[in-house]
Amino acid sequence: MARWENFHIWRGRLPHWRAEGVTYYATFRHRRELTEPECRLLLSNLLKPDGRRWSLIACAVLPGATEVIFEMAEDGELSDILEKAKTRAGKAIIKASGERFPPFYQESYDRIIRDESELEERLEAIIASPVNAELANDPEEYGCLYVANSPQNGS
Repeated sequence: MARWENFHIWRGRLPHWRAEGVTYYATFRHRRELTEPECRLLLSNLLKPDGRRWSLIACAVLPGATEVIFEMAEDGELSDILEKAKTRAGKAIIKASGERFPPFYQESYDRIIRDESELEERLEAIIASPVNAELANDPEEYGCLYVANSPQNGS
């Protein structure tokens, strides 16, 4: 018997596991360091489908990489949601900067979070990432960090 419902694997350059009713962790690197306004733009695009196509648990957009923890809605597809957010932000950045290519690598690394302890570990790492990257003294000071049900986000 499979551990997850409707489990399947597909492969781009990296393997991608999909299943229903699971929590995911995903990350992708940026081709170059993003400015603060570019980080905010990417975060706002990642927040747009929240609640309809996925439930965002945490997201940190750092200058060099982005990390997210989320649960998919029944009709949502991870690559569709993540890639569309990157495409919208990338087009706006290209328009403003005059660059030829968006500042994000195309493929993302994603994985199914296997249990509560891994979820806590990943969540703590995302929350601490702005401090660890020396972008803020306190995670609540960093404007490109989203944590669901956080006072910082008005929840």
